[in-house]
Amino acid sequence: MNNDDVKNFKEEIQVLKERIEALDKLNHELAEQNEELREENDHQAEMLAFLPTDAKKQMNTRRKTSSSLRYKMVTVLYSDVKGFTELSKEQDAEALIDELDNFFFQFDEVVEKNNIQKVKSIGDTYMCAGGIPKKNRTNPVEVIMAALEMQKYLKKLQDDSKKNDRNIWSLTFGVHTGPVTATVSGKKKISYDIKGDTANIASRIESASNPTEISVSGMTYEFIKEFFQCEYRSKMPVKYKGDVPVYVIKGYMPNLSVNGKGKIPNKFFNTKFQIVKFEDLNDYILDRLERELPKHLYYHNYKHTIDVTIGVEIIGSGEGVGEEDMLLLKTAALFHDFGQVEGAVDHEEKGCKIAEQMLPEFGYDKEQIEIIKGIIMATKLPPQPKTLLEQIIADADLDYLGRRDMVPVSDALYQELKVQGIIGSFNDWNKLQVKFLSMHQYFTETARNMRKVNKDVQIQRIKDLITEE
Repeated sequence: MNNDDVKNFKEEIQVLKERIEALDKLNHELAEQNEELREENDHQAEMLAFLPTDAKKQMNTRRKTSSSLRYKMVTVLYSDVKGFTELSKEQDAEALIDELDNFFFQFDEVVEKNNIQKVKSIGDTYMCAGGIPKKNRTNPVEVIMAALEMQKYLKKLQDDSKKNDRNIWSLTFGVHTGPVTATVSGKKKISYDIKGDTANIASRIESASNPTEISVSGMTYEFIKEFFQCEYRSKMPVKYKGDVPVYVIKGYMPNLSVNGKGKIPNKFFNTKFQIVKFEDLNDYILDRLERELPKHLYYHNYKHTIDVTIGVEIIGSGEGVGEEDMLLLKTAALFHDFGQVEGAVDHEEKGCKIAEQMLPEFGYDKEQIEIIKGIIMATKLPPQPKTLLEQIIADADLDYLGRRDMVPVSDALYQELKVQGIIGSFNDWNKLQVKFLSMHQYFTETARNMRKVNKDVQIQRIKDLITEE
């Protein structure tokens, strides 16, 4: 074997050796991944016990194939501390780290207060997301509110540092709204890791942002533009997505802030925000009514609740009701028969109790809840409303009496009462209807103008159906 052959042989041996090492490395990585998968499967049942309802449903349906959850609308906030490394060279590094820890602790509190899920904080970066684990429509607004609060807190730290002849870091924010895939992990403490274009775009926007600025994508802008002052900045090229418009948040809208300064949200902001939250509440209540109401409630079903919710809006508009009062009316309409899920007797009182427990989660204060409870109780027969809002719901609750579809609606009520043994024959029902209709009066001018004529026609029609026994 000549020298060239020896050289070639050694080279082949080296290539083979490298391949074996690569294969060993691959096998080792696969073994680690398999071990992780086995551990994940072992903990799957335990994890489900701690998950929120929405997440638990998705996990049950995907359990055989994946532990990932898919969300259609999540707002991701990605932030990064700027200048920390340079400062640590000039100042007490340990003291700076303590300050940063306290800052992130404050960030955690703000995130939790605004119904946002912390994803991770690594070194000097912080990532959180609104709309997980519980889906909602409000997450774009909530994330910007949290970012503004942290921006304000950082400004205070910077001002205090200047007074003490010290410098402190800056912070950049990048925000984007879109679909994400969230991976759930942990047993006692559930954590979420999110992946996908939405998280990547938020990170890209943050990296291109100026210090202390809150930069958002055009998608997020569409959801928040009625709440916050936004200034168009530029277009950012994103691979496979084209140019993404970027806006900078300047504060709250003047008409939605205290003294029009854009710094602190006012009562009008809170009402406008509650109206968005109401849509989530509406979905939740109607879903529960459809699932939990007894099947013999042919009249007092979720369709009746929809009917009354629409009715209070129509009559309330006719009576010139304002934005906040309309919100209270529609909220009371959702709860006015919700107590039926616990039982028909005194269901109005039960609905009030449930509303009192649930509504603070959706941003209602004690004064609003007391008004809502009064509106709910105005639907108890015989109705005795004291305020305009109570009059409106009393009319909306019995709006069908003057509508053209009164016959099928009243037939459904008859079937419901008959099943419960409250009414006997159809003839008895018609006599009761005539008596009730003759005594009933609409309270609001709007309802009287809309329904009185038809109600008088229905009285005569029912009288013609009554047979003498």
